[in-house]
Amino acid sequence: MKMCVLGAGALGCAIGGVLTEDGHEVWLVNRGQAHVDAMRQAGLTLREDGKDRQVAVHAATRCQDIGGTVDLVIVLVKSFHTREAIESARCIVGPHTVVLSLQNGLGHEDVLADVVGREHVLAGKTYAGGVMLAPGQVLVGTQGKETLIGELDGALSGRVQAIAAAFNHAGLTTTVSDNILGSMWDKLLVNVATGALSGITGLPYGDLYAVPEVEACAVAAVAEAMAVAQAAGIQLATTEPRQAWVKAADGLPAAFKASMLQSLEKGSATEIDYVNGAVVRWGAKHGIPTPVNQALAACIKGIERRLPR
Repeated sequence: MKMCVLGAGALGCAIGGVLTEDGHEVWLVNRGQAHVDAMRQAGLTLREDGKDRQVAVHAATRCQDIGGTVDLVIVLVKSFHTREAIESARCIVGPHTVVLSLQNGLGHEDVLADVVGREHVLAGKTYAGGVMLAPGQVLVGTQGKETLIGELDGALSGRVQAIAAAFNHAGLTTTVSDNILGSMWDKLLVNVATGALSGITGLPYGDLYAVPEVEACAVAAVAEAMAVAQAAGIQLATTEPRQAWVKAADGLPAAFKASMLQSLEKGSATEIDYVNGAVVRWGAKHGIPTPVNQALAACIKGIERRLPR
């Protein structure tokens, strides 16, 4: 299968790297010239279980460099770059191209559908992770981490099953969901549990999970989000708030950092508006108070304010 990872940062390279190892033609597209140059010159370095391995990959800064259309576009750009990114990828989207969002938060599928057409779009969520160690070098957190994908209408189509089969063969544990909106909310709960708190404290998971007060705050934020989902009629697999807190760190190394913290450390804006901010917006719509999520979002917004402009 010919694929493009649109937004091949830490997670995109982790996923794209293992798919490449399994024999797929995967193009890793990232706007960072240094990162792309490093992959072109020395390949992609994947670090897993303390061991490094090199993967020869296709890397580009623009979709125009790929040449022709692809079978699958995996969208992993930051939420606020979604429209710009998919507009730039029009040249690789053919009549049968599938566009799959694995981004954090809610609302990306509507943006993608607005640009390429709803018939091209699949939704998905992944619990896999990655940490950028240096240009062209990534700490991989995909082993045993679940990915869920599905048609927007819940249909168990041939194309979604084929993509799941390809992912599973590459070692990316993937399930087809007939309730992808519920799956997206389940993943949102995981991001709500750790994203903002990791960004605010500056702690990797090993230290973050050692603070009982942090856990209490995380569980309270998730409880709010679950109450919002229930009011909105969303069917969740998560049955109690602490499950999201536990799931967020399952199988990940102590050095792992939430993507929100990684963004702040790079001096870039976060996806807070699509995570805790989304809970606040949905809560206001359905009459559910969300003071913990409001506070977490406010703290991240304050940290973003002091970033270099």
